Amino acid sequence: MKICRFNDNQLGLVEGDQLRDVTEALDVLPACRYPFPPHDLLISNLTQVMREINRLAPTAPVRELAEVRLLSPVANPGKIVAAPVNYKKHLEEARDQAEIHHNNHVAAIHEVGLFLKANSSLVGPSAGVEIKHPDRRNDHEAELVVVIGKAGRDIPRARALEHVAGYAVGLDMTTRGPEERSLRKSIDSYSVVGPWLVTADEIPDPAGIAFRLTVNEELRQQANTSDLILDVPALIEFASRFYTLNPGDILFTGTPEGVGPLVPGDRIICSFAGIGEIAVQVRAAV
Repeated sequence: MKICRFNDNQLGLVEGDQLRDVTEALDVLPACRYPFPPHDLLISNLTQVMREINRLAPTAPVRELAEVRLLSPVANPGKIVAAPVNYKKHLEEARDQAEIHHNNHVAAIHEVGLFLKANSSLVGPSAGVEIKHPDRRNDHEAELVVVIGKAGRDIPRARALEHVAGYAVGLDMTTRGPEERSLRKSIDSYSVVGPWLVTADEIPDPAGIAFRLTVNEELRQQANTSDLILDVPALIEFASRFYTLNPGDILFTGTPEGVGPLVPGDRIICSFAGIGEIAVQVRAAV
């Protein structure tokens, strides 16, 4: 099932180039009061929501995907976890290019570990990317995004995929410079996720997913998730050794070689086989 959020926090079931407006399925979510839960309510109740979507779908209004504004499929992640230098060739290019490493030591993922991005950086593809520091190099990074569906800590690799709600396309933006990675990647609009959530039952094994990224129709990145240094189960195991993963937590799994600079006016298209494609416009921050 492909589930999107669109326009004014409406819910859609994606079918080809159309969606069925199944916003009424959100009525099954429990009412909450302060203090609100530290996880995403839709993802934590995804099974019930999917059941209601199936009930509503046959008579739900149909909309053209091209006519709606796509939001991030997860509204309220407890945290955004990201994996640096998780493809061997990207590790090599990051070490070779001063414009990328900026005199910082570039360690392998086993040494440097994971990092967190600010939730305020999260947007859907229709929002686009705003270049906040045009005097610096701002790079695109195509990444498979994993959405956690079941809470857990110290999750063993063998059980890791049981904790996945689904997958999405990710665009992890970064501003180059001497500061900590987390700061430079947490700028507003620098975590693009979309175009929808593909539920885990449609992708039983996230290894072997081909993907590519173009800028103004120029191919910049092309790889396969089989090239990951730490694959999805290993990343979930690694992350959960340090903190609890909750429903709706977003995991950016890393980017391959070919990262490159963007400027206002650029148009990015990032596609993952079996998941979908996001088209992202780049503009200057106001």
